[in-house]
Amino acid sequence: MSIHPTALVDPAAELAPDVDIGPYAVVGPRVRIGARCAIGPHAVVHPFVTLGEGCRVHAHAVLGDLPQDLGFAGGESAVEIGAGCTIREGVTIHRGTKPGTATVVGKGCFLMANSHLAHNVRLGDGVILANGALLGGYVEVGDRAFVSGNAAVHQFVRVGRLAMVSGLAAVSKDAPPFCTLHSLITNRISGLNVVGMRRAGLTSAQRLEVKRAFALLFRSGLNVRDAIARIRAEIPEGPGRELADFAAASKRGLCAMRGGGAEEADSAEE
Repeated sequence: MSIHPTALVDPAAELAPDVDIGPYAVVGPRVRIGARCAIGPHAVVHPFVTLGEGCRVHAHAVLGDLPQDLGFAGGESAVEIGAGCTIREGVTIHRGTKPGTATVVGKGCFLMANSHLAHNVRLGDGVILANGALLGGYVEVGDRAFVSGNAAVHQFVRVGRLAMVSGLAAVSKDAPPFCTLHSLITNRISGLNVVGMRRAGLTSAQRLEVKRAFALLFRSGLNVRDAIARIRAEIPEGPGRELADFAAASKRGLCAMRGGGAEEADSAEE
């Protein structure tokens, strides 16, 4: 174990034997830091934070501070970070609001400088947040999604698996899996994340199913409910069906194609 003499580490913190803690870092009580983790200079790890194995926390990151939520009334809530995550300079990740809840980061995520996870956010595995990306409370992001620089995602919004949110985008409706969102425009889809699907190993047949489902949902002129029914009838399983199931579960409504497509205010629950 390597702990710099200027670091402040609470005796009640649980540290793996090979943890590295840099100058002026602060590690509070009831923190658990797994094997091969490194905590950079001036980073702060507050109580009730768990770091999985092999995580690297860079300078001035703050993990587990109190939620910026007027409904927070105290109590034990947590931040849970999976193995192999990289948390760059100035990242902030806040605890859950209600006792017993958590903000959760999956395995292998990469959070670039000054990105922010509000209370009760849930990231899947392999998620990337570029510099300055902001996720509001209760946002859910699927596996291997990419949120680009300075994009802002409204509270309670879901971003689907392998979706790509472009830089400076504003998202206040659900962003479906496999889709790409426009920069500088609110809630607008530009197309499919074909490169991301290939890199994730989706076969050509699966990609065709996604394209078919996407066309029914956004380009057929059907409302969302009818498009979901058509997709489920024609694509009984696989990633194409995943797109329909995501849309069916939406409570905020879906982002729409620029210039037309699914009804903007339509939701499967309406």
